[in-house]
Amino acid sequence: MCALHVLETTMGCFFHVGSVWTASLMLLCFMDVSYGQIVYSVSEEVDKGTVVGNIAKDLSLNIQELELRMFQIVSGTSKKYFEVNVKDGILYVNERIDREELCPNTPKCRMHLEAVAHNPLNLYRVEVNVLDLNDNAPYFPVDLHIVNITENAVGGDRFLLPLAYDADVGSNSVKNYKLSSNEYFSLDVQNGGEQSVSAELVLQKPLDREKQPVIKLLLTAVDGGKPPRSGTLEIIVNVLDINDNSPIFSKPLFKITVSENTPVGAEIIRLNATDADDGINSEIVYSLIEHGNLGAEFFAIHPETGTITVKGNIDYEEHSVFELRIQAKDKGHYPKSTHCKVLIEVIDENDNVPEISVTSLLNSVREDAKTGTGVALITVSDKDVGKNGVVNCRSNQYLPFKLKSSYKNYYSLVVDGPLDRESTSQYN
Repeated sequence: MCALHVLETTMGCFFHVGSVWTASLMLLCFMDVSYGQIVYSVSEEVDKGTVVGNIAKDLSLNIQELELRMFQIVSGTSKKYFEVNVKDGILYVNERIDREELCPNTPKCRMHLEAVAHNPLNLYRVEVNVLDLNDNAPYFPVDLHIVNITENAVGGDRFLLPLAYDADVGSNSVKNYKLSSNEYFSLDVQNGGEQSVSAELVLQKPLDREKQPVIKLLLTAVDGGKPPRSGTLEIIVNVLDINDNSPIFSKPLFKITVSENTPVGAEIIRLNATDADDGINSEIVYSLIEHGNLGAEFFAIHPETGTITVKGNIDYEEHSVFELRIQAKDKGHYPKSTHCKVLIEVIDENDNVPEISVTSLLNSVREDAKTGTGVALITVSDKDVGKNGVVNCRSNQYLPFKLKSSYKNYYSLVVDGPLDRESTSQYN
């Protein structure tokens, strides 16, 4: 709520008058309106004071009037990442900008600002695209990965390796994997577009436990930056005996959809793997591979049936997609395993109410204020997407104020009628 105090004008002086009665200002939200805007780009981690652009020139404003018109930059964040020099109209960086902190796990990072000039009130929409720097190296969630392989494994057998992660995005994210030189294994790097870049060990020649029971390898993840950054993972291959057939899934990738807020315990898919062996060597145990697997916090799999169920609160606004990595392992004395991926797309539900943020421009207003005088900036938002996230605002039509749309979900509250302190001294 924003309180507006009307001041009585007497011989050029202003006197605060106590409240007589309170009128209610109601905000209702429905649709979205958009206008033009100015767009700038700036790299993250630039020095404070770095020039973003000449906003006065780009907005065709008179530089000599900026200070008189109290020209300022307004944003919805607690930090003022940008400021404007009212002496020359230059927009500059005022705080350290860390793209990974502002926009984690998003391909594009946009900061939305409002430039405000008074007397008369003018609002300008400003968008700043924060460009990613290659300031983070890839890393693995574990330091050591152990792979157990029977000595009668055949050429072409595959063994899934842990994913590497990189806080950077786009070309600066993980783009490739490399394997240290060895005589037994090659590396198959997979990049399926919507899937993350992953790698598998591929057996190239028969193993001989009596000749070499342990094989040490080094896996390197490389990003696409210039110059590139990298991270490494030590791999220990233990060569075992017996059990000559691995379980097999019907396909390597399963794609399904699930609505957010699906209740805990709900079944979403049942996987099935088969094993050509007999007896205990054909019995299969299913499990979620947890290292580096975010989905393990929200889904569970029955070890015997392969049924995947919900075990956590699924919120589209927090995670719109999950990638589960499932292992099927037999019960042989030296078990063999295979893997598949389950790509789960979360469907958005209209489970968030619109939020309203009010920034006061004035604590009080003269009773002889002109129509159009700015009182407050109002921002509305909805965490839902699509139609569920479309909002609009309007004010009570019987009050001497109105909402003026500036850009999308940004509005200004301005005087829209005569004010009479003797009749109403305060509006809430």
